[in-house]
Amino acid sequence: MSTSAAAENQPFSIAIHGGAGTISKAKLTEAQQQAYRDKLKQAVDAGYKVLEKGGDSLTAVTTAINILEDSPLFNAGKGAVYTYDGLHEMDASIMDGRTLNAGAVAGVKHIKNPINLARAVMDKSPHVMLSGQGAEEFALSQDFSLVPVSYFDTDSRYQQLIDAKAKLKQAESESGGKPDYQASVDYLDLDYKFGTVGAVALDKQGNLAAGTSTGGMTVKRFGRIGDSPVIGAGTYAENQVCAVSATGHGEYFIRYHVAGDICAKVKYQQKSILQAADEVINQRLITAGGTGGVIAIDQRGNIATPFNTEGMYRATRKGGEQAKILIWQDK
Repeated sequence: MSTSAAAENQPFSIAIHGGAGTISKAKLTEAQQQAYRDKLKQAVDAGYKVLEKGGDSLTAVTTAINILEDSPLFNAGKGAVYTYDGLHEMDASIMDGRTLNAGAVAGVKHIKNPINLARAVMDKSPHVMLSGQGAEEFALSQDFSLVPVSYFDTDSRYQQLIDAKAKLKQAESESGGKPDYQASVDYLDLDYKFGTVGAVALDKQGNLAAGTSTGGMTVKRFGRIGDSPVIGAGTYAENQVCAVSATGHGEYFIRYHVAGDICAKVKYQQKSILQAADEVINQRLITAGGTGGVIAIDQRGNIATPFNTEGMYRATRKGGEQAKILIWQDK
């Protein structure tokens, strides 16, 4: 069988997510639900088209994530949440399952599409992770254009910042007026703590890839970095095993090595992607108090999208099939 014929018979598929959290059906109007579903469909279809034409999984992942980063609906790129100081600090990572190469950026403030800079770190530098000003200096060396911080400003996210600060003050008041950052963060609802976009894909050449991009946690301070740019925590991909992108309370995903743990169960325990992802998200992680979810794909194109929160924006599409767009467990 020729290489091209083998590629045509190779299964291919893609999955994306737009974050997990307390996504209440009562709080989302029909119009808002449709807006999320439309954008998810646009993103998953764009990535699928790359794969359908024989394109590589890395390009499919970045293509899908760019659409989500450019939308104010999601906590990444344009829709990034505000830090405590009223700014935006974004993180992203990408991993190539074929080579195990990876690239990541953390705490960038002027990068329109952080996933693209993460890809450049992987492809154009000897490093895996760059942060802050240094990451942006590297971006300029690679002919990226920096955007003003105001590009990421949105009214809805600013209102979230105001609400979150009010909750922090309430928490401090209830604790005797002493500022306690850890206790205050614990006081916040899940929706302030996380929101991320990501994609995983298997191409016709059998190559897996994963990518994740986020604005982080509302009112985060002290240069806090979550799991999204951490290889093995928020992102992981290895050919013949699986690819994973996570969304959730990042500190737990780092501590429990979530993305890497799922792939290890597939690789060393021969568990299915469905079983491995479910065990990590709905047993190990939730028992520890960690909330969130993942999208995961194996070498045969099977997809798992478990989450232990009320909802998770997600979409999947397998070769020859139509896209499936979901928000809650049942639809």
